[in-house]
Amino acid sequence: MHRTRALVIVAGLLEAIAPNRIIEPAERLAFENPEAGRLRRWTIPIARLEGLLFAWFAARADGPPAFVRPLFAALGAVMALFPRSALEFGLASSYENAAELEVNSWVVPLTRVLGACYLVAALGARRVATPMQEENATGDN
Repeated sequence: MHRTRALVIVAGLLEAIAPNRIIEPAERLAFENPEAGRLRRWTIPIARLEGLLFAWFAARADGPPAFVRPLFAALGAVMALFPRSALEFGLASSYENAAELEVNSWVVPLTRVLGACYLVAALGARRVATPMQEENATGDN
């Protein structure tokens, strides 16, 4: 298994099993006032689901299901083109008091970069034949 896939699987499983181990350090990094954040009641269950989905997508031999790619491309495009709006929407969806949170200056540019990465990954995601599959296709066994 490719190292990147293994890393995504491990990160997804960690998020599913212990989402606070990811959320709390991320809050400390991203916010000037991390102690002020009050997560909505659905944020932790959605984080768990997200982790499971990422792990499942990475573990699939064919990669993410075809219907997921356009969703990631659209999400990536919005994040890359409108990072502040995407960030505000994400915070309002996740926190009861999003307006009170003071986001560090580097978070908006990182949102843009992350969006571009999502977009590139979604547009570039395709099934790649392994050497064994290529041999079988040409009959060179």
